[in-house]
Amino acid sequence: MSPPSDDFRAPDTLTPSALGDHLARLVWESFSDFLAADDAEIPVGELGVPTDDGLPPQYTVEEALIFLMWAHTRGAQLAFVGRAPDDLLRRSLDALHAAIFEDLEENGTPTSQLPLFEQRVSTRYTEYNQAAERSDAELGRAVASHLTGSSPDGAALPAGLAERARAAASPLRDFLEEIELVEA
Repeated sequence: MSPPSDDFRAPDTLTPSALGDHLARLVWESFSDFLAADDAEIPVGELGVPTDDGLPPQYTVEEALIFLMWAHTRGAQLAFVGRAPDDLLRRSLDALHAAIFEDLEENGTPTSQLPLFEQRVSTRYTEYNQAAERSDAELGRAVASHLTGSSPDGAALPAGLAERARAAASPLRDFLEEIELVEA
């Protein structure tokens, strides 16, 4: 994710609902960029997974979405830690996830599959948070193993994925540090 352009003026305040919606849009933009063959920072072909007409298998698509949701969640958490009441941040992140799940359902994901996907999201978040606390390399390996379905060979892919997490979280954190979370 790139920082907002110079002509964009960030609001001074956001409600949890507005922040959640904003974050969901950023996740979807990052997701589209991640899967785009031409503009991708890490082309799907470099993941080492087979593609069908340039599209990776469903599990890779879902894992990419989870990874980008985590990266944006992490960026928001880093931006608001110690600055916003925990309940406002939690409600913001709940709104982010609700918006993503609603979008998935509106675009054909069966309602019966959403609780299973939500469980996977929770499991991955725990794993990614623990890995990120150990090192960027550990985070990259964890993400790579889920995206590809196997342990990554070498350090290039994990390093690229860790950089992708930083590329999503750092500018977002910097942008959000200028915003105050407020009640509706």
